[in-house]
Amino acid sequence: MSGLDEVATDPSDLHERLKPRLQARPRDEALYTRALSEGLSELQARVLAGRLAGYQGELAPLVTPSLRHLTHPERLRDARRAAERIAQAVVDGEHIGILTDYDVDGITSHVVIRRTLVELFGVPESRLHSLIGHRIHDGYGISLPLVERTLALSPRPSLVITADCGSSDEPRIAHLKAAGIDVVVSDHHALPLEGPPMSAYATVNPTRKDCDYPDATIAGCMVAWLVMSLSRSVLIEWGVLAAATPKLSPWLSYVALGTVADCVSLGGSAANRAVVTYGLSLINRMDAACWRAMAARLGADSLPFDAETLAFQMGPRINARSRLDDPYAALYFMLAEDDAVAHRHLETLDQDNQSRKAIEADMSEEARQLAIPSLMADEPAIVLYLESGHPGVQGIVASRLVQAFGRPALVLTPAAAPGMLTGSGRSIEGLHLRDALQRTFELAPESLPRFGGHRGAAGVGVPVELLEGFRAAFLQAVSEQLGDTELCPRVFTDGELTPAQLSLATLEELATLGPYGREFDAPLFEGEFLVERLRPVGADGTHLMLELSAGAVTQRGIWFRALTPGELPAFGVGDRLRCAYKLNRNRWRGRESLQLMIEHAEAC
Repeated sequence: MSGLDEVATDPSDLHERLKPRLQARPRDEALYTRALSEGLSELQARVLAGRLAGYQGELAPLVTPSLRHLTHPERLRDARRAAERIAQAVVDGEHIGILTDYDVDGITSHVVIRRTLVELFGVPESRLHSLIGHRIHDGYGISLPLVERTLALSPRPSLVITADCGSSDEPRIAHLKAAGIDVVVSDHHALPLEGPPMSAYATVNPTRKDCDYPDATIAGCMVAWLVMSLSRSVLIEWGVLAAATPKLSPWLSYVALGTVADCVSLGGSAANRAVVTYGLSLINRMDAACWRAMAARLGADSLPFDAETLAFQMGPRINARSRLDDPYAALYFMLAEDDAVAHRHLETLDQDNQSRKAIEADMSEEARQLAIPSLMADEPAIVLYLESGHPGVQGIVASRLVQAFGRPALVLTPAAAPGMLTGSGRSIEGLHLRDALQRTFELAPESLPRFGGHRGAAGVGVPVELLEGFRAAFLQAVSEQLGDTELCPRVFTDGELTPAQLSLATLEELATLGPYGREFDAPLFEGEFLVERLRPVGADGTHLMLELSAGAVTQRGIWFRALTPGELPAFGVGDRLRCAYKLNRNRWRGRESLQLMIEHAEAC
């Protein structure tokens, strides 16, 4: 089923080495005992202890997320200076540029800033300028094309507020400053070694070494929300706004979406867990047209939305727009005040998402085949150049390679600039990807003129003629970090459930620990089942519907992308399978039942 059988004829053990391994999650026994003593069930304690190794803090902020656990924005370095500059621009009637990244985190940041300025601070729309780069033509961050676009505006903004970008863009910020434009950077990406951009009026970033904000894992949209919240406080202090001016709490619906979609930590972060929990409660009120349009698209059985809905339904649709075209349809969708307008823009996003899926499937298959030499050589990472690949889908393809082969992956395609490649990387547990790229830069600086990102994901710019030098340096950097770590696809599970635990009650018990996401994965269990029935389903027959029994209990299961088109399963009715599965609530015409979502299965 992996697509390797036709290619990997030698060595003969390659396929065996790439076979996913079921492994029990390491458990923090001290945390397990503490969770039990604080009243959690055995299953809840098991889930927590498998995700929060070494956690010493209080459990209550994680188990019962609340906004009272948010830290005041004054703790963010430069936040007061940034807020006062924004407040001054509001008072003086300045033109303001809002410059954000093109992904979900950037789009939701943009919405937070724009709605706050217009609806709470009374800034006319005519004084605001939306500046969002084109992923393919402009590239990430404060790119030179965005700078030129800003300088060409008339009237020209005297203040630019960034979100989810800017920390590594000193040369372009200096260009704007020289033209008389102040730049307030709000971001969450790792800063370069030389520190915050010197030419920025203020740089608000929780990853700054001189910042004592207690949570450096918050998303860019959360940083933007905190900065704008403090700007509101400043305007009230100055007497410009009434003390009764509404707070920014309603915008946490957007922050929840951006936080989940940007895959920041939902593990030991009380802030992220709080804003996602509260934001979901706002989303499920369906007060905004964008949420109502998405609910109508997904159907009544999709309600209420949860973090998984944001991660796998809303996030991909919004991201698809910027992967294939300019991102403004995604912004207009999020800002829509009318249901018909929201539906129209959602239709565009949906079509883009379908196109993205087709491109992704073709690129992923090509990438899997091109990865074979690296796998046969047992290299610690996969670095691939897809000459005809689409730059907007690199990150997704890299993720597919990580899932399939259990090692870090970088996928590169031609960039808009002549002679350059652009690439996206995804990492594995145990490798800090941005640190590996920093080391690559130290080994071969000329081969990596541009890079950025964080532990799990990063982007690069590489001169095409220096690709091999970059590749060699990157492999060395990865090897230095990983050492002798055995690399293979791993499926970490939370152990077994008894047949009696295969119930909606267990699903409810686990749901109380949500939200689940990055560094707080949804519970995954393993168990042995007898196959009672099975049949391929889906338009192309690539999914597998199963009926599985354990003791006297029979459950329906679904295994997505289990088969390649035209392929038959390697097992049949009457066989015993060892499965890794999640519990899922299946809603159909108002009725609910438990369904097993199969992630991996192998014959016993």
